[in-house]
Amino acid sequence: MMKPLIFITNDDGYQSKGIRALISVARDVGDVVVMAPLCNASGLAHSLTGGRPIRVDNISEADGIRIYACDGTPVDCVKLGVENFCPRRPDLLLSGVNHGSNASINIVYSGTMGAVIEATLMGIPSVGFSLLNHSPEADFEPLKPYMCQIVDRVMDHGLPGGVALNVNFPEHAEGSLKGVKVCRQSMARWLDSYEKRVDPHGRPYYWLTGRFECDDNGEGTDQWALENGYVSVVPTSTDSTAYDSLGLIKSIFE
Repeated sequence: MMKPLIFITNDDGYQSKGIRALISVARDVGDVVVMAPLCNASGLAHSLTGGRPIRVDNISEADGIRIYACDGTPVDCVKLGVENFCPRRPDLLLSGVNHGSNASINIVYSGTMGAVIEATLMGIPSVGFSLLNHSPEADFEPLKPYMCQIVDRVMDHGLPGGVALNVNFPEHAEGSLKGVKVCRQSMARWLDSYEKRVDPHGRPYYWLTGRFECDDNGEGTDQWALENGYVSVVPTSTDSTAYDSLGLIKSIFE
């Protein structure tokens, strides 16, 4: 019997500790093809590479796992990898594990979730995983039982068309995770600013800074779940229509 084919990508780069953790989970489920950015590609959202060629390095092929590094974006990795580097259509796409949150408004900027949304548009069941810890040496071991559970459930039951899962893990101490909560995305925003600095040659440059602000952290949101020690799972749709506002906008224009 043919094993399922799992496609894996991320936005932190093919050498990140988070993607290694995800590979270790997926290899117990089926054959694995990995195509991830050659370098860190965080914050690229759903961007594509145009105007230059994209190059791919074959990193390794062993034990049912093929690993490729692509000098494009996470979405490039999905489009190029599925079309040209998979022996057959993947049964599941996994992205991450991201070093840092992709909960709430962060999904808008996330290359991790950009890859997930692209695969969902291609009709592939897709899940993005993120840990609220930016450290390159973050501990992913306590997350693996939850990752296995989520992957198994998606493999068994599938996902509705046009729907992906955005999974976030809180920062944790050993044994501190309380379980899984299916949530809605909280409404929040980044208050960004560009700090003006001067380089050693006296030339000005600008550095992005900012703070995360969320007033929508009541029970039932991803922010509430994460702040209370739960793994948040948010069903995410590729349909961006604001259905609640259709009537109002029709009344204005029609």
